Amino acid sequence: MKYRQLDVTKIKTYSIRDRLSKVSVDASATPHIKGRSFAEFIKALPGFLAADDLKAVAAAVVAARKNQRPVILGMGAHPIKVGLSSLIIALMHKGVITAFASNGASIIHDFEMSFMGQTSEDVARELCTGTFGMGKETAQMVNRAIKEGVGKGLGIGRSMGQFIDSSDFPNKDRSIFREAFELDIPATVHVAVGSDIIHMHPEADGAAIGEGSLRDFRLLSAVVADLDGGVFINLGSAVILPEVFLKALTVARNLGSKVENFTTVNMDFIQHYRPRENVLKRPTMMKGRCYALTGHHEIMFPLLAAMIIEGLQ
Repeated sequence: MKYRQLDVTKIKTYSIRDRLSKVSVDASATPHIKGRSFAEFIKALPGFLAADDLKAVAAAVVAARKNQRPVILGMGAHPIKVGLSSLIIALMHKGVITAFASNGASIIHDFEMSFMGQTSEDVARELCTGTFGMGKETAQMVNRAIKEGVGKGLGIGRSMGQFIDSSDFPNKDRSIFREAFELDIPATVHVAVGSDIIHMHPEADGAAIGEGSLRDFRLLSAVVADLDGGVFINLGSAVILPEVFLKALTVARNLGSKVENFTTVNMDFIQHYRPRENVLKRPTMMKGRCYALTGHHEIMFPLLAAMIIEGLQ
């Protein structure tokens, strides 16, 4: 076939004044002025895409708390390692975060921060010498806390909170689990056996770890059963928390709880398959809203936290 150029002289046009446009000067950002308040900074954000989503998430959290509905923060250990514990604790004290769920690594970094004010070893260097994860105090005390707490009928989260609360650690007020224990906020830990450094040590008690994590799963399921009208935020957990949340939601619905109209949020610097499907899409198929906020935890979460606090005032 041989083709000739189309004759475009008869193209049909219309006035752009009659067209629906998605972008306008009214929704554009305004430049920052030195001395401007944070509330004014929020107002100056553009009204597009992720900026709108960030504002919508903050508004959803504020609305949930004003209506006495739960706000659950689920996360991996990375937020602790980038210095967000104090912000999470502050949101607990302000009544914003009403439940907390994490993976097994979180209790390790939470413990080390409260015990000695620092955490996060150089994995690559220590792995070469066979010393990765071989810190004595962490292995002995965290495993002991789990075993003793589970022996008293507790889950892992409350076991760690009670253990740190009863200690003389110099930074125990920086422990999320300790503050959750003090405030009587559900704090649960969901363990994949073999994934955490404390599992490599002889003090690890598989029966206690498994029993404590199962108790915490059932506690989280009870919290999720009450989530209608609330918010679930997944902060940096690519696998464990998305999987656990989906199962907890299934248990809640199977037992007759109406959990349909709620908001889910995934915050991470890379959007992964499981958070997208198990936190955002699948749980909100019937009703509800979902938002993916992409960016570094140490920037995005403080920004969201500040917007929530401004909205509650």
